Amino acid sequence: MITYLEMAIRLATAAVLGSIVGLERQKHEWTAGLRTHMLVCMGSALMMLISAYGFQDIIGKKGYSFDPSRIAAQVVSGIGFLGAGTIMFLRQEVVRGLTTAAGLWTVAGVGLAVGCGLYIPAVAATIIVWVILAILKPLEKKFFSEKKFDGLKLVIEREQADLDRIEDILIAKKIRFNQISIAPAFEEDTDEVSIGFPKLSEKNKGMFSVVEELRRLKGVREVELVIV
Repeated sequence: MITYLEMAIRLATAAVLGSIVGLERQKHEWTAGLRTHMLVCMGSALMMLISAYGFQDIIGKKGYSFDPSRIAAQVVSGIGFLGAGTIMFLRQEVVRGLTTAAGLWTVAGVGLAVGCGLYIPAVAATIIVWVILAILKPLEKKFFSEKKFDGLKLVIEREQADLDRIEDILIAKKIRFNQISIAPAFEEDTDEVSIGFPKLSEKNKGMFSVVEELRRLKGVREVELVIV
């Protein structure tokens, strides 16, 4: 049986390790941010402490069986419900939040490790998770993104917006574009129009005035200028 001081140290350590991952998520304004990751990590450590040391008074008594891994196993599976809450199905084939959900699941594992007193594996896992989230993401975007896109994205009302008028504005402003695609948007009766440019450069000046003019068109709900 460990001391209560050691238990408190483990809980605090779990909260700190969870905050390292949570800060990275908070920076990108995800719903599951700093506090959520801290609570998941510390809560998992608490469950592990309860599982390992909370039933010492009945160990060895006749008629009782004890398996300290059972609560830990329930934490691993139960955290999936919390992770599911961070996943957003924006539209067909567009899903966001999977990385955050996986991060929460991993942070729960870090908490369990700290609760067991496995400090070095817990710290190592936290460092690896932080590297994956903070460092690999920019590299992934730079070298592996298949959807690099410079251009405009508009959310329009399906029966109200005039696509010809949008094209006329771009031509009048001498905006070069080489790609136009239309797909159903998240809200019912709306579409997302993507207008790709060869590359935003000196030849595509005055984009802010174009955005403002497009935004004023009937049936246009949102206009976003994307520069990768």
